[in-house]
Amino acid sequence: MTEIKHDIDDNQPIQIRATAKRNGLSSLIFGLLLLMIAILMFKVLPENVTLVAIFVTSAGIVALLLGLLKLREPQHSLTISKTQIDYQHRNGRWSLSWENVQRIDIPKVSSGLEQRSLSLVGLRVKHYGPILESISPRLMTHLLMEQRPLLLQNNADCASGSCYGDDLLEDDIYKDSDGKIYKGVQGMFANRMAKLRERLGYDLFINSAELDRSVEEFADLLRACHRSLLS
Repeated sequence: MTEIKHDIDDNQPIQIRATAKRNGLSSLIFGLLLLMIAILMFKVLPENVTLVAIFVTSAGIVALLLGLLKLREPQHSLTISKTQIDYQHRNGRWSLSWENVQRIDIPKVSSGLEQRSLSLVGLRVKHYGPILESISPRLMTHLLMEQRPLLLQNNADCASGSCYGDDLLEDDIYKDSDGKIYKGVQGMFANRMAKLRERLGYDLFINSAELDRSVEEFADLLRACHRSLLS
């Protein structure tokens, strides 16, 4: 706890490197190596065993594409500073000030009579306006698609099999508590946050694949930062 406070107080932000970013260059090199081996196999192997070369070619292409996708990801998925949390994605970013954070925890869903934790860290915010104005339209569109499975969690309608309907679509007009109206993709994203808050208790979510530690450890880190910076 002391180290966290010291780092931020010295204007040294805490940077989180996503697990998905790792081994990007290795995957790229491995894919290129497989493709070179496949070319050699096509030249020296008899025609009746070229199926092996085709398999190696396919594996090389997959590894190459995977490496390129990993390298496209930002160097750091999250940066935690004295003033805010910055989330970076290849489709854009959002910023959340500590003063706008109400609660940080791991969302839970009902599984029969038990509660099951999701592989996510949930952030409940006080006001939507600053988020809607900091996030890029491209990232909002991406998150609207990516978060669709979350809509099926803690949804009573799914028990009757009617959850794959209009519930997956969002109204494109949202009016906040101050009377400000957001339209288009901003309105849709605000309505999605409100719907997920109703279902899961949180507005923004950070996936475990975007972290360099467990969701429990990251939630503890954020809570410690939140307490130390607002105390």
